[in-house]
Amino acid sequence: MAQVEKIQRSVDSRAQASLPAMFFAQARRLSVHPCLWAKKNGVYAAITWTDVASQITELARGLKAAGVHAGDRVMLVAENRPEWFVADIAIMSIGAIAVPAYITNTAANHLHIINDSGCKVVIASTPSLARHVIAAAVEADQKVVVYVMDDADKIMRGEVPVKPWAELFVRGDEAEPDVAHLKRSDVCCLIYTSGTGGLPRGVMLTHGNILANCHGASVLLETLGIGEEVFLSFLPLSHAYEHAAGMFFPISLGAQIYYAERVETLSANLQEAKPTIMTAVPRLYESMRQRILHGLQHQSVLKRGLFELALAIGQKRYEAPDTLTTWDKVRDVACEKLVRSKVRARFGGRLKAMVSGGAPLNYDVGLFFIALGVPLLQGYGQTEAGPVISANPPKKVKLKTVGPALDGVGVRIADDGEILVRGELVMKGYWNDPDGTIAVIDDQGWLHTGDIGTIDAEGYIEITDRKKDIIVNSGGDNVSPQRIQGVLGLQEAIGQAMVYGDKKPYITAVIVPREEFAVAWAEKHGGSADLPVLANDSAFRSAIGKAVEHANAQLSAIEKVRKFTLATQGFTVENGQMTPTLKIRRHAVLREYRDALDALYG
Repeated sequence: MAQVEKIQRSVDSRAQASLPAMFFAQARRLSVHPCLWAKKNGVYAAITWTDVASQITELARGLKAAGVHAGDRVMLVAENRPEWFVADIAIMSIGAIAVPAYITNTAANHLHIINDSGCKVVIASTPSLARHVIAAAVEADQKVVVYVMDDADKIMRGEVPVKPWAELFVRGDEAEPDVAHLKRSDVCCLIYTSGTGGLPRGVMLTHGNILANCHGASVLLETLGIGEEVFLSFLPLSHAYEHAAGMFFPISLGAQIYYAERVETLSANLQEAKPTIMTAVPRLYESMRQRILHGLQHQSVLKRGLFELALAIGQKRYEAPDTLTTWDKVRDVACEKLVRSKVRARFGGRLKAMVSGGAPLNYDVGLFFIALGVPLLQGYGQTEAGPVISANPPKKVKLKTVGPALDGVGVRIADDGEILVRGELVMKGYWNDPDGTIAVIDDQGWLHTGDIGTIDAEGYIEITDRKKDIIVNSGGDNVSPQRIQGVLGLQEAIGQAMVYGDKKPYITAVIVPREEFAVAWAEKHGGSADLPVLANDSAFRSAIGKAVEHANAQLSAIEKVRKFTLATQGFTVENGQMTPTLKIRRHAVLREYRDALDALYG
């Protein structure tokens, strides 16, 4: 029966002409089975494949009636929710191009995307998000109409037309849109890069780019026995990673998708959804590891001892399985029941795979979860590649690598160490930027990723650094900022760090103290936990300095952080110092702290 269920649910993404065609094939197959889950009156409620297909059909019809034609761009600004799913596929169904935008964007960010994409229609979820869009639309180069999902009547009317999204739903006789005209080579969406280095660029992704990712991911995970899978979606759907791996890959599997309410409720939502497959970014794992270790401090000596034993044996089993003794194996069985099963329960208890991507995963963080029985797979990609390039297979994880290339993906290392990628997953190009496209895709179709790495004898890729982010100190030594930041971030006292030192004699850093550490220190010393106050407290700086010294013990002489400055606020999406997928925006951090860093050099 399990094999029959697998055949009924999964589709061959290689045989699909477009993403909407894949969805409607699944909707006909799965009909009244649950497709999407969202909170309603505080409880998760399901929407069937048939009902979702009906909504997409009516919205596609309404978009055409509103004057949206094939090739037109439609911007989408919403939280992860069923309406996002419906809008995205409806836009693609009529041959238009979806333009997802982050809900954290400012009006200026929106204006750049509206003008660059040339979109004339924007769909926003809430009045608060719509107001930022409207502020941008007022200054746009073209007339823009804004449709609002929730409470459109609460928005004051002005020179920008604002309409309720309900007006876009038009009933008709046809069962579903005619998607036969769509081709794999057609552009289906413009994903704007999150801009770690400056102004975002629109990446033209085709149906084939994302379908190639779906196929590669299916082959990668087939050893897990794919059946009735459940995903929990919480990374922004406006990011290529979640868009492909958290939306269209589940569609290809006939999986159910639960939408997390927000990051703060993630732990509770994991218990409710009990996902079998999930995508996440390293920052989440780092935070979870710190929370687990912090909570352990309040446990009994016996529980702490059991946890440390489970961790030690788990690490030994991963790194040196041949050295496990009979006594180790006996204790391992006990640790499995008393410790690891409880850790897995934090993730819902049914996880087959949890994929880490979007940024490098620190080895020690990955080892922590693998040792505790969480099936963690590190992957690698970028928006320009659909975005998934490689991932560790479940049956053979090499934590220091990002796994072998997905099926159908060609990878090689250039003479200067840069990773090059070729295959159907490679983008069509940058929107309105042919010169930028030529700069990254050569005449043989190889995408120049900008990442430096190696490939081992089994085809596993190891990323060593970003080509542009390598620090070259005044002595001519190459230093990896990602490695140093990863080591610093493992310290209990340090929440975030950004290192500096290009053309300088030694490495310095901006350090954000971990909030829990700052609060505990302030309580103990009778002071304020506010970062601007602590930044000027010599005793607190000394405490952070000890954490830096501990990190330095794990670094080579040229990597050691010789001096540091304390941040007066955390790196966040809200202050523009992190991307929505929680990567540090170096240029934004330097804008605030460059003078302080330069002062550390005398």
